[in-house]
Amino acid sequence: MKRRIASWENGHSTPDDFYGPLLCDAFAASAAELGLKHGELKDAPVLDAAYPASPDDAIQTVSQLWRADLNQYDPLLTAEPSEPAWNEASLRWLVAPEPGIPRPRSEGMRVGLGDVTAVKTTADMFARLDDQFGGEHARHSVIQYLNNDVTPLLRGRYTEQVGRALFSTVAEATLLAGWMSYDACRHGLAQRYFLQALRLAQDANDRRFAGSVLSAMSHQATFLGRYTEAATLARAALMGISPVATPTLRAQFHAMEARALARTGDVAGCEAALSAATKALESRNRDDEPEWITYFDEAELAAEAAHCFRDVNSARQAVAYAENAMSGTHVRSDFFATMVLADAHLRAGDIEEACRVALDALDLGEQLKSARCVSYLTEFRQNLTAAGDSADVQAFTEQVREHRLWVASGALVGV
Repeated sequence: MKRRIASWENGHSTPDDFYGPLLCDAFAASAAELGLKHGELKDAPVLDAAYPASPDDAIQTVSQLWRADLNQYDPLLTAEPSEPAWNEASLRWLVAPEPGIPRPRSEGMRVGLGDVTAVKTTADMFARLDDQFGGEHARHSVIQYLNNDVTPLLRGRYTEQVGRALFSTVAEATLLAGWMSYDACRHGLAQRYFLQALRLAQDANDRRFAGSVLSAMSHQATFLGRYTEAATLARAALMGISPVATPTLRAQFHAMEARALARTGDVAGCEAALSAATKALESRNRDDEPEWITYFDEAELAAEAAHCFRDVNSARQAVAYAENAMSGTHVRSDFFATMVLADAHLRAGDIEEACRVALDALDLGEQLKSARCVSYLTEFRQNLTAAGDSADVQAFTEQVREHRLWVASGALVGV
């Protein structure tokens, strides 16, 4: 940013339509008064966590978000999540009228289904990188792709059929951007991406995927300690897609509700939701499920149950479920499950086994760039400290003192 300002001051460049409005706001002056040449400076990036009112508003807002994120606009990157936004978005989606598409355009590139396929394939590649290396590994590259390559498609010319497919695919890519931002613990930014993904899915008339977006919002709300909102979002997802819900989707939504209820101490409600999730998953037919939800299998449900029983202090049950939660194919998910297993052993009083499992998790997660993974380690580290300075603890801390994620967790607890 300092180099950019120096370039403006030296006359080597001028602020573009991203920074121009910001300078106008900062100096309370017009573009002409500041000597800016941009005749059509666009509005400053939208920072409010608001649900777009129309398909065209959705295109404008998500494009601004990508551009602001790519340019590291600090007020956006450090924004806090909005509690009212979760409730507003779920309600507006539930009662939304028939989905629309953007008004026909006479300008812009012509977009076909081949362009949609290219976006889908590229987003799938980034999703694999996210799973293997964490959300902070390629997040910037995802946003760069969306800003540079996908924005022109949204602003292009397409038929209603292509428009629906495009909106659905861009909703998936935007949800991925939200998950990666969440994994980087940029929670306000992640929430804003989730909101845009929900609106895009609405206009694509893709209710199943919209429900999955609400499920992601529920996951984040639980992580942030907003348990009532999290349970509401999970229930809204189930209610909103009930006529078209598949067994796997119902299982995931029930699991998200269980995660939230466990944190509130509602053991009966949590167990009922987990039971409903198990029954739903048992009835699934893989061939009838959307491709993007097939990852949610028995191992994923076991991981969710392990979280739940850990949170209601049923350590032995948490251990039993966590031991069945390793997929062997999803690195970050396996890291989370392993850390839950370590924490469950610790809560059960088995410090030696807790340390052994935590060491496995650190070895597994060595390649992950994920602030969320660091937060799991931070919680375990705090619990381990409370357990006392035994020989097992001393040996473990000596073994892991140079692990990258362990060092990062130490910075958070001031060690």
